[in-house]
Amino acid sequence: MARTKEFNEEQALDKAIEIFWHKGYNGTSAQDLVTHLGLSRSSLYDTFGDKQKLFAQSLKRYQQQSQDKIADLFENSENIKETLLGIFKEAIVESLEDRITKGCFMVNSSVELAMHDKEIEKIVQNNGQIMEEVFTKAVQKGQDLGQISTKLDAKILARFIFNNYSGIRVLARTGERNKQVYDDIVKAVFSVL
Repeated sequence: MARTKEFNEEQALDKAIEIFWHKGYNGTSAQDLVTHLGLSRSSLYDTFGDKQKLFAQSLKRYQQQSQDKIADLFENSENIKETLLGIFKEAIVESLEDRITKGCFMVNSSVELAMHDKEIEKIVQNNGQIMEEVFTKAVQKGQDLGQISTKLDAKILARFIFNNYSGIRVLARTGERNKQVYDDIVKAVFSVL
């Protein structure tokens, strides 16, 4: 008779996101996972497979949560430019308050693993494509409402905005603590809009 699981898989994935985000894939040991998730090795591996599979599932969960959050913000926005500014400001606050310089889990995974792991590469590329679509739709909405300049195509602006947003997350990973540096980036981005 099969045993029933005595833990919530989504909560376990959220805990896996935390540890992988903090330490990276290569810096996270099997013992780190067992300790942080509060699971036995057998439960961990029976449920998620090996460390790479757990990492991929964690990254996909993070991707979905992040995409849904930003898409919902844009969908419910009456002023896209203000919403974009809010997204950038939140990234800056997180970057300045983050004492362990986590940056962005997706960006970190891209840098650490995408060149060496085909599954992670696919997740990262998929994330880029979806986020480009989300930002393009938002920019187009902002242009249609007269809130964003129409001098450039919505897709071009979306790529520019998302690249700078990702860049802020990379900068956070370096431990940058000067708010003016972040503010200057945002000022330059919004000068184009």
